[in-house]
Amino acid sequence: MTTQTWEEYLQLFEQILSGEFTNEMYEKPAYKDYVRMNLSRMNRWLKNGEMNAELVQAVEQIHTPQTWYLITEPWCGDAAHSTPFIARFAALNPNINLQIVLRDENPDFIDQYLTNGGRSIPKLIVRDAKENDLFVWGPRPEELSVIHAQLRADNQTFEVINKTLQNWYNQNKGVDIQNELLGLVQATTIVS
Repeated sequence: MTTQTWEEYLQLFEQILSGEFTNEMYEKPAYKDYVRMNLSRMNRWLKNGEMNAELVQAVEQIHTPQTWYLITEPWCGDAAHSTPFIARFAALNPNINLQIVLRDENPDFIDQYLTNGGRSIPKLIVRDAKENDLFVWGPRPEELSVIHAQLRADNQTFEVINKTLQNWYNQNKGVDIQNELLGLVQATTIVS
């Protein structure tokens, strides 16, 4: 499995936008636009996203080494809203080693964590020092997963689905993502 740091992942956005990193997908203008929008969204959450104080405390109480594998891609709209929060929380504790796993370069890894049979991202896989899974989160908060499923069942267009999801993320401001992570971190911190 190939991994990268959070900083390398952020650099990848710039490399795609400058044309320094190319592949067949990013030669399509729509995908470059996704990357541009997602970088803007991520920067907004990195600078202005309010961090849940309880989750800060729970993350700081992790006293054993963990690796947080974050499966994502620069083109993923859902990832732009959750990965910045995950990265900011991981940075709070030296016991947490955040590793970015690009979905499209690591199909064997994402195939272990499918969502309804699909390679939906982002996915956060938290493992202990022996590489045992402690928990898995993703690809989006539960409430939004229900909304997404209903939109798909109603045969809504990609544009309608995307706009609905983006509006939800903007209104929610990372609250549900952090609340779900809080429950998972607290449950595993007691055990680990």
